[in-house]
Amino acid sequence: MDFYTFFYDSADHWIIFDRSGGELQAIKTEEIPMQKQKRYETLVEQIVERWAEGKPANQMPGSTSTKPCGYYRLTNYLLEYMLLHNAFPAGVHAMPEGRDRFNQVEPSFPVDFDSLIGDAEFPG
Repeated sequence: MDFYTFFYDSADHWIIFDRSGGELQAIKTEEIPMQKQKRYETLVEQIVERWAEGKPANQMPGSTSTKPCGYYRLTNYLLEYMLLHNAFPAGVHAMPEGRDRFNQVEPSFPVDFDSLIGDAEFPG
């Protein structure tokens, strides 16, 4: 599975890095219009909120978040995927391990995007 990291440069471009091999490698630079990102952010928030329904708030010691563990990783993953591929992810994807603000490991978890996204239409 490929994992990507996105960084802004000073010219409002995304620099896209492949981090699946353990080291960051720049694979391309792409201009992402801010209006496109904003439109996707709204849709991503709606999708992730559906995923979060019925899940308990983060139970990690010291957490003050009312969101379930993995909420922000899923949000970032889905937004980055949509910006890179101009499509929704399909099938089951493993969310990468994360670290909380206390540097404690948060485990990877699977997300079935087919059932999560359902019949939502990708924005044009």
